[in-house]
Amino acid sequence: GDISVTDGADVVVITAGAKQAPGQTRLDLAGTNVRILEQLLPQLLAHAPDAVYVLVTNPCDVLTVAAQKITGLPTSRIFSSGTVLDTSRLRWLLAHAAGVSVSSVHASMVGEHGDTEFPVWSGATIGPVPIRDWTVGGERMFTPGYLAETAREVTQAAYKVIAGKGATNYAIGLSGARIVEALLRSENAVLPVSTVMSGQYGIDGIALSLPSIVGRGGVHAVLETPMDEGERASLHHSAETLRQSLASLGI
Repeated sequence: GDISVTDGADVVVITAGAKQAPGQTRLDLAGTNVRILEQLLPQLLAHAPDAVYVLVTNPCDVLTVAAQKITGLPTSRIFSSGTVLDTSRLRWLLAHAAGVSVSSVHASMVGEHGDTEFPVWSGATIGPVPIRDWTVGGERMFTPGYLAETAREVTQAAYKVIAGKGATNYAIGLSGARIVEALLRSENAVLPVSTVMSGQYGIDGIALSLPSIVGRGGVHAVLETPMDEGERASLHHSAETLRQSLASLGI
């Protein structure tokens, strides 16, 4: 309850926000949580003017845009956890199915951290092998149907957890800690955090997740991830969904 503990902080992680109820989408939370940020951020900036700010409150993409406008900070220093957790869930499911370590799976969820997020299958690999070419006993196991079901399972995971125990906490806590590690250890790790776009893929002023270089001082670069035509269309659909939510809030 004492905001002065953030004095001189290098990194501030913002978790404050209303609780997501069973069946409630992340975007439904937006209005309440924007008002919380309007009260909180000016106080934080007074105590930690040089910090990197990481939001994990939902809907994190909408709140990232709001927070950047409230603070006026460069987009590299105020961003959200985005699809870091979703990506870890995706990699775990693929690794489990293929019988390999999670570190050998290279695949990302991108776009909105929410219902319109999607995996970039066109660039996904296990080791050097394209995911669609991975075989078990001579048979390709990651069929279009299998991949579609895996993507659906990842996208719906939070709803399942909230329905079961009322909140998500442990997994997002680990994801937040992973981002802080990358910042404080100057790792320059590639993580799919959510930052405000400035023209990438023709998207401007919308925050969504793409693989980004995260290290000392914040997000150093948003990577131009190769995507096929369908994936690019999905990214723009995700951006448009977020644009409509921002417009409804007057942001």
